[in-house]
Amino acid sequence: MNHRQSKLSLIRDVVKKYANVVANVLGVDVEIVDKDLNRIAGTGIFKKRVDENILGEAYVYQNVLETGQHKIIENPGEHLLCERCINKGSCSEELELSAPIKLKDEVIGVIGLICSNTVQKQIILSEIDLQLEFLYQISDFISSKVYEYMENERNKSVINVLTNIIDNVDKGIIMTSEEGKISHMNDSAKTQLHINSNQNIENIEFVSKNEFIMGKEEYTIRIGDMKFDLLGNLISLPSVISNYNKVFMFNRIKKMKSEAYALTNAHRTITTDVILGKSKYTNALKERIKKFADSKSTILITGESGTGKELIARTIHSESNRSDKPFVAINCGAIPDELLESELFGYVKGAFTGANSSGRMGKFELANEGVIFLDEIGDMPLHLQVKILRVLQEKKVTRIGSNKPIDLDIRVIAATNKDLKELIKKNNFRDDLYYRLNVIPISIPPLRERIEDIEIIMEQKIKKYNLLFEKDVEGIEEDAKKILLEYPWPGNVRELENTLEYMINLADNYNILKKEMIPENIMNYIQNRDIGNEIETIKKLKDVEKNYIIKALDIYGWDTKGKKMASEKLGIGIATLYRKLDESKCQK
Repeated sequence: MNHRQSKLSLIRDVVKKYANVVANVLGVDVEIVDKDLNRIAGTGIFKKRVDENILGEAYVYQNVLETGQHKIIENPGEHLLCERCINKGSCSEELELSAPIKLKDEVIGVIGLICSNTVQKQIILSEIDLQLEFLYQISDFISSKVYEYMENERNKSVINVLTNIIDNVDKGIIMTSEEGKISHMNDSAKTQLHINSNQNIENIEFVSKNEFIMGKEEYTIRIGDMKFDLLGNLISLPSVISNYNKVFMFNRIKKMKSEAYALTNAHRTITTDVILGKSKYTNALKERIKKFADSKSTILITGESGTGKELIARTIHSESNRSDKPFVAINCGAIPDELLESELFGYVKGAFTGANSSGRMGKFELANEGVIFLDEIGDMPLHLQVKILRVLQEKKVTRIGSNKPIDLDIRVIAATNKDLKELIKKNNFRDDLYYRLNVIPISIPPLRERIEDIEIIMEQKIKKYNLLFEKDVEGIEEDAKKILLEYPWPGNVRELENTLEYMINLADNYNILKKEMIPENIMNYIQNRDIGNEIETIKKLKDVEKNYIIKALDIYGWDTKGKKMASEKLGIGIATLYRKLDESKCQK
């Protein structure tokens, strides 16, 4: 027997019952085989031969499997299909009626009726259409049982995978049945709710408070005689998964904000060690950061684009007594004006058309007890500047659509690459907000003004990209280094880092960065600068020529005779001397 498990063998007991039913109703022997011609069930003469493989004698069944059509053999042993049968010439059967068992479009087996005498044969043939219809019905019953079994097994596999997944996530997950009983609870849920694995808890009830925070709904959950306030999502499951009607994913409300901070990459530990450089300014900046880190006063960081304003802000946060609290950054110039207000202050459910149906927490609220970093503050529209000023003065924020103020304990750090005083003169920035922000000013000079820092930054970035790209670059050749040190870096540290990343990408088999790897725009700048220097040198030579002419005229005189003698001594024609004097507009 072929021991590969066929679809019919999965429901062996059911198949045997159907075989017995057919045999009792029709009074004939019945056998049922799978697609590999293993006998799964049999009655009468086949009862003791179940589990045999009948490949050498089941040519009629093979034909049914191949064609998917039923077969009536009225003369077993003499039919063309019986030519190769091992029982040819000694067949004891009088009639064989076979029908396929189909699962969708696949023939998975055959059910056969065997008449052993002429009486049975006459009975079957007398109502052959009725017998065939009955046989096909039984075939359909068997295939539907196979399908049901396979679906149940598939659902079990899905549930096993599902429970394995939810047991390994950090959110609390509770799965319930349609009757409101707990079907499964992962370890995180048990830990958060302080439920012992040995506790026999079944019933659970969800009561919505119709309050939403960051897309999650607030619920009061009753489990047995315990009550919890939780924030999460209650999701209905497809009805095909038995005993699993709903899944609730949650965090305790007090954990919600910390989760939100993680999602926004709000909290990163950065110390002054990451501020690269050895210049006098850089060392002073590190000391300044440590000095003002614990202050509650607002800080205004100014500097060109790419100088590392956000890095300074994050360092201040990490060095402060709020380092274990959130750091929330928002780029005021990157968000459309119509969205910026809702991003900063949040909104309640149904606050305006297009608002999230569950409301949203704003950045000020999200950063409460920590630091909010308002990058590119100079790009903030005037109408929002008024509201920011009010938040800074009152230490309260109110969501759009709400009249309930939320108390804030927050440190504000702002940054800009614009001249706010010039914006104030043009009425594009409020002077009262400027003075509220500029309590502790920090100005970051451009990279071209702190040349001593460039080489250290380059060394660290080479190490970074060696690891990232699995390279082994040891340094920069002197010609290339000289060019990089002379370049003014209008994009500052950001441009320098991008340049080194580009060069290291080109360093395929080299362990040193070469002049040829420097980006074209930098080389063009250096070449144009050198040409400019040459032109400047030529201008100076003209000045030298003019000075010699004047000196000669002072010696020989400025009259006609003196000019003639001067031209002879200088080795130029008198006409040339007059032209030079005219070009320089030099007259005695």
